[in-house]
Amino acid sequence: MSSNRKPNRLINEKSPYLQQHAYNPVDWYPWCEEAFEKAKKEDKPIFLSIGYSTCHWCHVMEKESFEDEEVAKMMNETFVNIKVDREERPDIDQFYMKVCTMMTGRGGWPLTVIMTPDKKPFFVGTYFPKESRYGVIGMKDLIPQIKKLWEEDRENLLSRADKILKYVKEEIETKLKKSNLTESILKGVFAFFSSNFDEKYGGFNNPPKFPSPHNLMFLLRYYKLYKEDRALYMVEKTLKEMAKGGIYDHVGYGFHRYSTDERWLLPHFEKMLYDQAMLLMAYTEAYQITKNEEYKKIANQIVEYVFRDMLSEEGAFYSAEDADSEGEEGKFYTWEYDELKDILGENFEIFAKISNIKPEGNYLEEATRELSYRNIIHISKDWEKLSQELGISEESLKQIYEDSLKKLFEVRKNRIRPLKDTKILTDWNGLFIKALTQAGLVFNNDEYIQKAKTAMDFILNTMLKGGILYHRYKDGEVSFEGNLDDYAFTIYALLELYQVDFNENYLQKAIQLTEKAVELFYDKSSGGFFFTSEDNKDVPVRQKEVYDGAYPSGNSIMYNNLVFLYKLTSDEKYKTLVEETEKEFYSEINLAPYGHTMFLIGFMSMLFSKEIIFVGQKEIAIKYRKKLEEIYQPFKVIGYKDKYLSQVSEFIKSLPQEENIKVYICENFACNEPVSDINQVIQLIS
Repeated sequence: MSSNRKPNRLINEKSPYLQQHAYNPVDWYPWCEEAFEKAKKEDKPIFLSIGYSTCHWCHVMEKESFEDEEVAKMMNETFVNIKVDREERPDIDQFYMKVCTMMTGRGGWPLTVIMTPDKKPFFVGTYFPKESRYGVIGMKDLIPQIKKLWEEDRENLLSRADKILKYVKEEIETKLKKSNLTESILKGVFAFFSSNFDEKYGGFNNPPKFPSPHNLMFLLRYYKLYKEDRALYMVEKTLKEMAKGGIYDHVGYGFHRYSTDERWLLPHFEKMLYDQAMLLMAYTEAYQITKNEEYKKIANQIVEYVFRDMLSEEGAFYSAEDADSEGEEGKFYTWEYDELKDILGENFEIFAKISNIKPEGNYLEEATRELSYRNIIHISKDWEKLSQELGISEESLKQIYEDSLKKLFEVRKNRIRPLKDTKILTDWNGLFIKALTQAGLVFNNDEYIQKAKTAMDFILNTMLKGGILYHRYKDGEVSFEGNLDDYAFTIYALLELYQVDFNENYLQKAIQLTEKAVELFYDKSSGGFFFTSEDNKDVPVRQKEVYDGAYPSGNSIMYNNLVFLYKLTSDEKYKTLVEETEKEFYSEINLAPYGHTMFLIGFMSMLFSKEIIFVGQKEIAIKYRKKLEEIYQPFKVIGYKDKYLSQVSEFIKSLPQEENIKVYICENFACNEPVSDINQVIQLIS
């Protein structure tokens, strides 16, 4: 970025990603009416580029093309250029990504869209190099071609744009068979994971390998229901291999986004808040089932990383950290042989065996498949094998490893850090608050619960205005009305917080936000939730997303929330929403059930939940409630009979008021005789 360049309009934006492009010679606009008006007035197509601050190939395209005077001049003459941060505007990203995957069969970022001034796309793709190569058209050839078509064959372009839009609309609105899910679907998902499991390194399918923790959480529940040992085995193998691999930051903790190889060694190095959230849930639940201290350790380290590096002074959590520093991916996280030798001294030889450190580097560059001369810190074998090979006890090995990591952490502090994206997103915060609360309960850690409450206070006090939830906060500015994910994930966190100490404010807020979400996003004619509200004029077609990608979809989480509220309140309106949502997505889920595991987690709860209702002394109820986390029972719905819950729940209202503590265990609103001994409760629900 050169300071003698004049900044473009992005200089006034809050998004760190847009700020990165503020000194490009491309005359960028943010997404705004002014840009579309200018395109109409000057009769130019729009060049829309969508990315995010921690996206490696976005940086590559910027360096090659958007910082290049020649390419920028061509872009400025031919287009009105718009830059969008996909994390700020997931609504815009989701729509044009749908177009891209439908037109090209693949998607990714940077997302490149060329469209008419009235937002109709006629050309889509992802990364384009500056010069044409390997059969991929480069920017220098693409721009003149588009210019020629726009000037000489516009009719064809416009008709193509209309066709694309019609095609997308039809695809989104296709009416598929409607039905309710049945229990047999769960067995099919298990069979799919079982046959696609990597026996050697854990995880599923071929690289690139994403952690997809919701798949692991599904398998843990499957194990709980059907006592299927292989389900637990697949989860444990995957969690252990990921924790050994380079996808985990052994020096500073936290997980990178995904692994480019089958053994979790070479990651894409960016760190996302949502990955920390979902993996925290998976490791916490694995600990709860197995009591394996390793999982607890990793869970606590994830939290340590987020508290140290991702916690804002407002008490909420930042979005992400970049993969690149000093213009190179992974530079902050990788090490040269001699450098490690100098730092570690007498421990180097043993450490080199643990992490397979080599003078030529321990991984091949992803792009060139050549030796990197850099090393990724990881655990190359099981401790037991290393111990036998080196003739040193496991305890001593682990001690040497821990001591070495501390030294490396101190040295790494002085390196130039990757960029941190310090915007606060409501949806991702919701996921992390939920995970942190869960971990606080399971590990009996009050600090976690306190921090979760502080973050939720920030969301409720700052991001919620006039009953509307907003999506993004940065430098004191709250922007963009929330989408479905913002509501769904916040409600998800509120319901978890309510179950900590029965603070009715959390439940009340969850119910209010659910009503608002139904009003803004629910498809009254067909069921299921749209991602955007009707007021959103930036996307030409509203769509419903139910597929669980890197993190769960808004519809999956919303479905889980509705199941919970139905089981707690016995209110038929929630049951209707649950059933209609299930019917709406039935065909899509049936087609590829393994891509909808978070939705199926909600479905399992609908079938198998136990309602545990406390009546009587509240302090004792809270103490008892904490003890319930000594066992893994993911299908529990916990409530406390107070005035508010009696108002919103017929079935709880009907339970007799007690002076002393009583615990009712119910299934489908039919309750057994109450018990007052917590150990008896644990026995009955396990």
